[in-house]
Amino acid sequence: MMALDHGDPGDAPSVPPPFGAFEPARRMSAAEEARTVAASTNTGTLASLTVEGDPWASYITYGLMGGSPVLCVSNMAEHGRNLDHDPRASLSVVSPASVTDPLATSRITLAGVVERPSGDEMAAARQAHLSAVPAAKYYIDYSDFSVWILRVNRVRWVGGYGRMDSALGDDYSYATADPVATQAAGALTHLNEDHGESLLAMARAIGGYPDATESTVMSADRYGLDLAVLTPRGKATTRVAYAEPITALADLRAATVELAQRARAR
Repeated sequence: MMALDHGDPGDAPSVPPPFGAFEPARRMSAAEEARTVAASTNTGTLASLTVEGDPWASYITYGLMGGSPVLCVSNMAEHGRNLDHDPRASLSVVSPASVTDPLATSRITLAGVVERPSGDEMAAARQAHLSAVPAAKYYIDYSDFSVWILRVNRVRWVGGYGRMDSALGDDYSYATADPVATQAAGALTHLNEDHGESLLAMARAIGGYPDATESTVMSADRYGLDLAVLTPRGKATTRVAYAEPITALADLRAATVELAQRARAR
């Protein structure tokens, strides 16, 4: 079988590998990553199938109920009519995180089938959508609008260049959104502006880059920090893990203090 790779154009920049002490750092699973991206926004692109079988992409809003996207669509819209005749659908969601390169942004595709809820589930689904999309109160009860739940069977997560994985719908359902990642922007700014020396110590002593000359934090989650590292050999990324997973944004400060102390003690 032929290997799948990008090929080497001859002048592509290389990423320097770590060569110092490097502690393996736990990451979120693909299911956890996907739940986190899904919880980070309320908009996405719905892919449905026309009567002729053609793919049809539509910008939509959604809420979440146990991780399942809850849609509210009109049968006056083509995607609404598509769901009526074929329940197969997928939802593509892009994290709202601001990055220089759009393809470095985390994104997911949730694939499955849509169903119209009834009874108590209908009341819960309706509330889930309204909680995420308050403006829907002006149209959700119109006769041409229907509430749908996307039952997720398959998940694809892409975390940027070279980071991607898949998960089953059950794994996605049982996972939880990260309690830190979607709320940490202010804390990351503070770390980069006021604690650059600590981040550099982490990259050098824990992240495997003793030759690092600069280190900035790109993201934080319940398990650790992702760092962008500058070395004389080029740019790289590394990850450093907390002593223990954290369960809330309020725990981030103590976790990063411990990381800095650990790095300086080496």
